[in-house]
Amino acid sequence: MPRTGSERREPPNTWRKAYLSLGSNMGRRPDNLRRALRLLRVEPGISLTRHSRLYTTAPVGYSAQRDFLNGVVELRTRLGPRELLSRLKGVELALGRQPGIRNGPRPIDIDLLLLGRRVVRRRGLEVPHPRMHRRRFVLEPLAEIAPRAVHPILRRTARSLLAGLEPGGRVRPWGTWEPVGSAGG
Repeated sequence: MPRTGSERREPPNTWRKAYLSLGSNMGRRPDNLRRALRLLRVEPGISLTRHSRLYTTAPVGYSAQRDFLNGVVELRTRLGPRELLSRLKGVELALGRQPGIRNGPRPIDIDLLLLGRRVVRRRGLEVPHPRMHRRRFVLEPLAEIAPRAVHPILRRTARSLLAGLEPGGRVRPWGTWEPVGSAGG
């Protein structure tokens, strides 16, 4: 996909806020998510700041699979969109993610939802995430920790996008994961 005119260049080493959606429906789901947090914590140029509760959610698209555990993480990063995506894919690979059925079972799934106010449309990389505004399992935890986070294209807050969703899409609070700064996390 060609780069759009709305993609803004920012000075290198500028810290910006980003939001990630993490999900797992294979193996020990909470452990997979905790391991992903541990790996993200040690990535240079990434600083985890807070996270939502975990939610149990019905699968989307391919329904013949186990429910997911999902959560959203807020971080600060100096990385550009491509480099950040590359690091996220590295964490997925380290935790056993392999190509498979689209929307199928996976030990870990990490999606880049928002990166500051950046809008990026390139082959293999879209920010904001192109379907985040239609997914209750993304908006519920995002609105929990950042209700005023703004979708830079739709110009609506996470809270407003969540309120505008049609009823449905089973999303239930499941529990917590260790605080981002915990040593045992």
